[in-house]
Amino acid sequence: MNIEEARIISTERAWDGAYITWFHAPAMTRGVEAGQFVMVHCSADGSDPMFARAFSYYRIDGDRFALLYARVGRGSGWLSEQPPGAPVRMYGPLGNGFTFPESPANLLLIGGGVGIAPLVDTAERAINAGHHVVAMMGGRTSSHLLAASAWPKEVEYIVVTEDGSTGARGFVTQHLGKYQEWANRIYACGPNPMFQSLADVLRNNGRRQSPQILMEENMPCGWGMCYGCAVFTKHHGVKLCCKDGPRFNLFDVF
Repeated sequence: MNIEEARIISTERAWDGAYITWFHAPAMTRGVEAGQFVMVHCSADGSDPMFARAFSYYRIDGDRFALLYARVGRGSGWLSEQPPGAPVRMYGPLGNGFTFPESPANLLLIGGGVGIAPLVDTAERAINAGHHVVAMMGGRTSSHLLAASAWPKEVEYIVVTEDGSTGARGFVTQHLGKYQEWANRIYACGPNPMFQSLADVLRNNGRRQSPQILMEENMPCGWGMCYGCAVFTKHHGVKLCCKDGPRFNLFDVF
């Protein structure tokens, strides 16, 4: 784990209510695995009494990296308003990320809302390793979707919206279709109701695909000291999302 005062390069709107912020932070980009996260202090002078916030790595480019996040509270609101050059204290990378098959395989990536964030970096790494990738994203409406241009050109990108304004209508887990059979491995990130739905859909055939998920529990410290992110697994007792995860086997939790 490294500690650094990063500098903001830019912030842009990803979709309605979500932002992408790029940082110059050499220490935060070393040795990062797909699916890991970074803890960000969302206060310039330490006046915010809250803990640091956990954000998944969205993209990494040399000594720069980006976060994709929704503006939902004081911390993310502060971050989205910082100008280029502003200092931001952070530490990471943290957690256990995704693991890939050793041989080229068909990988299905499933994201709900800002849960799509770590899947873009995952897709880039998977493509570079020779895997075939299909990415599926679920959003409330067409204004809550990540642009297709964000993905490597080799990725087949499929979107589902709850109101049917773009792509199929409903939830992303209702439209896996042929891809759940095509996939050798499934990766997902999103809210717990999405994971429960995914587990229900895959219950009869998903175990052979060893679905890996990144859980979004609140992680106040990021390294297992506060015990604030307990995950109750079916076969391995109580685990900490920050230290033992955020990667878990879907069927060990849901």
